[in-house]
Order: sequence, then structure tokens, then C-alpha cells
Amino acid sequence: MPSQMLAEIEQQPEALDATLRGLLPRAEGLRSRLARKAPAVVVLVARGTSDNAATFGRYLLEITTGLPVSLAAPSVTTLYSSPPRWRDALVVGVSQSGASTDVNVCMEEAKRQGALTLGVTNEAESPLAGLVDEAFPVAAGPELSVAATKTYTGQMLAFYALARALGGAIDPDRLRAIPETVEAYLALRTEVENLSERYRFMERAVALARGLNYANALEFSLKLMETCYVTAERFSTADFRHGPIALAERDYPVFLWAPPGPTADGAAEIVAKLRSLEAETVVFAPGGSPALKGATRSIVLPSAPGESDSRPADLYSPIPYIVPGQLFAAALAEQKGLDPDNPRTLRKVTQTL
Repeated sequence: MPSQMLAEIEQQPEALDATLRGLLPRAEGLRSRLARKAPAVVVLVARGTSDNAATFGRYLLEITTGLPVSLAAPSVTTLYSSPPRWRDALVVGVSQSGASTDVNVCMEEAKRQGALTLGVTNEAESPLAGLVDEAFPVAAGPELSVAATKTYTGQMLAFYALARALGGAIDPDRLRAIPETVEAYLALRTEVENLSERYRFMERAVALARGLNYANALEFSLKLMETCYVTAERFSTADFRHGPIALAERDYPVFLWAPPGPTADGAAEIVAKLRSLEAETVVFAPGGSPALKGATRSIVLPSAPGESDSRPADLYSPIPYIVPGQLFAAALAEQKGLDPDNPRTLRKVTQTL
């Protein structure tokens, strides 16, 4: 039987459509509120997969709104009892369950200081949803696998809605095209599963991307670690050049996302460098990408919404682009005889302070 993780990966078109239908009206309402008093800064509070979604949110919000965006360090508040001054900030808590203890402690402190608070969660009745000023619910339905997939993409979609609420040039029609695009990417399942057979005995790897898709490198490596027990490092392609490239050697597996747009030339350059080092490169890119030329293996991706726009061509790519990575992790776990739904020592809700 297919894993629950795989089933939930395939539920994403419906989950994204439902999430978007709920979020767009909320975004318009918040847009009116923020037009009267815009925040000076945005602070994102999250852990785990939600933190990866928040990393995407940071890039998206800064690119589309110009507002500075910070990723909070929850322990500053929970362990060191030295909460930042958040009064003029929009503080956004991101949690699949809405029950992450340290995220909620930070949100309570932000609200106590008078900051505007917003919660992104898949649980509408959760503690997080109950304590914030504004809730952006993800309508992914129950996520039973410990490995989060559909909530990750739902949280990313929530950041598009937030960017629009903050005055960013986000096209709702491009967002409405994302579920259908994800459906097209799910059709890559057989190709990805066939590719995963080659890596059955893989024990270490590196995931690379830059800009808007950097979060997908983080998320893919997390999925390899928690479902396949692969030691997976993750870097931006820029940071990789500043030292970690020393890891690369003959047959060393490197997975790289190479969308069109501002990051495309850099991706092609790093693939060429890795080829000279005889590393094993797996490139996720659309047809015609220069990064495909030097790749050892590749998954050629359909076009994402907006790739021909004058705006950054990768603006709407990150949600569909993670799908082949999710499929690969689920398939590799099966190749290794592992249960991706119940990784050892992990639970669905992790409580930390």
C-alpha cells in the first residue's frame, strides 16, 4: 500500500485550492486594515518544516513588499527571557498544529507588547489560532503522516496571501493556477520513483537552491533526514561556494533546484563546477535551463505560473517545485524499506521551549 505521506502529497491540488479560496478574502480584509497602519517590520516565528515555509515567506515578502523580514529565534524569549521589542511589528506565528509551545509563547509576548499578530496554521481551533489578532488558516485537512507535505505548501500559499495583504504585487490569477500546476508536477511520480532506485544506498547528500526556492532545499533535506535517514546538508548555492563545496567529490550526490529567473545563471555555474569535480548532480529545472546541460541526472519540470512575466520568473515556482522533492523522499524511503509515516523517535507535534 502507498504510504500516507505519498497519499498526502497527492492531495495537494485540492488542499491548495481550498486554502486559497479561504485565504484570498481574508487577505483583502487585512489589506484594508494594514493600509491604515502598516507595520515597520515583519517577524516570523516557526520551527521545523514551518520554519522552512517561513524562510520562503521571508524572501517573498521582502521581494514583493520591500519590508524587512526577520526570522525569530524563539529561545531568545523562552530560554533567555529577553524578548525583542515587537510593538511596531507584524509578528507571524507559523505552526502546522498550532500547538508548538515555543511559537505560542513568542506570540503571546508579541501580543502583550501590542504588536499585530497573525497565525498560519492547519488547525482552526488550535491555541495559536485562538490567541492571534488575525488567522490565516491552511485548509489541508488532517495530515496523518509525521512527515509534513501538504501543510508546507499550504503555508507557502498563505505567505502569498500575506504578501498581497501587505501591498505586494501578487496576482490572484497566478495563485489560482498553482493547484493545476501541482497536478501536472504529480504526473512526474513514475519518473521520480525510477530515479530514486539509483540512490537506494545513499547515506549523505547536499541540497542546493537560492532565492525563493532556497526554502525547498531546506525542506527536501529535512525530508531526506527524517524519512530516509540520509545525512543531508543544505545550502544556498552562494553559501555553498564559500566553503562547503569542499564536500564535493567523485559520485557525491548533489540535488539542485534551478528555476528560470535571477538565480538561473548561478545554478548553471555551480553545476558546471560540480561536473568538473565528478560529483553526482540531480537537477530539477524546466526544459531549456542551462543547468540541465551539465547534470548527471535531471527531472525536467513543466512551466510554473508566471515564468514569462517581467517580474522575477521564479516568483510562483516554489510550491510546484517542491513536489518532485517530496515524491523523491517518499519513494526513497520505500526503496530503503522504511516507513516515512512514522520516522523513529519523531511525533507529529514536537513540544520545545
